[in-house]
Amino acid sequence: MIPEYLLRALLGGIMVSVLLGMLSPLINMKGLAFLTHAIFHSLLLGAVLGMILGLLFENLSLILWMALIVTIFVVILVAFLEDRGFGSDTAIGIIASFIAGFTVLGFGILYKVMALKPYFAFSQSIVSYLTGELFLITLNDLLFLILGGVVIFFVMLAFYRDFLYVSFDAEGLESYSGNAKFYLTLLYVVVGATGALIVRTVGLITLQVIAVLPGAIALMLSNDLRKILGISLGLTLSVQVLSIILAYFTDIPPSGIATIILGLVYGTLVLRR
Repeated sequence: MIPEYLLRALLGGIMVSVLLGMLSPLINMKGLAFLTHAIFHSLLLGAVLGMILGLLFENLSLILWMALIVTIFVVILVAFLEDRGFGSDTAIGIIASFIAGFTVLGFGILYKVMALKPYFAFSQSIVSYLTGELFLITLNDLLFLILGGVVIFFVMLAFYRDFLYVSFDAEGLESYSGNAKFYLTLLYVVVGATGALIVRTVGLITLQVIAVLPGAIALMLSNDLRKILGISLGLTLSVQVLSIILAYFTDIPPSGIATIILGLVYGTLVLRR
């Protein structure tokens, strides 16, 4: 009989696989790998703020909500700067520098708050947020992941073609009366919301790699958009399930195993070209 925690991990891994499998090709086609770096910083800032509030109010669920709020605010701000004529890398670099500074300040405040609340159970939450731990998610965590994932999935499903157009030819989309600014902002929000939703399961340290590599591998294997999406989904799902199974027997965080597997696949393809 499958242990309940393993079943929760598999269900959570499947949800993560669907989201990243669909999103990763868009990240690569639009060149948003650097945006995931900015999301990394915003998630860390949001987590630090959430930890401070979580300690003060003894409610660790605030970590996820603060990470989500801060990340969505950051990606909308990046899209706003791009609309004002800044290049993508420039806009992200400007925002990331401020986020990094605020994160350092936040850690200073966090240390002081932790000194005032030394007996509040907190260490395990920090570790799971950084490294990811599917085996530790509760039933409530799983339900939140699934419900949030379903919302993001249907948003991507409804606007996927528009996301592709804005990735390849934003100016052409505008010429056909398409609102490129809206679709670009929505794509950024989807990327940010997905990162905030899954960060506790895949880990902040490995999030960028797991979000980028499946789409990069798929683009190396095919030029057909349907095949690219299919490869990305299939690869993400198989790697997630395999990493969970291996983690079950080795007690290694699944996110670390998944990152290594994706790195080996990507490296093999690069060397064979």
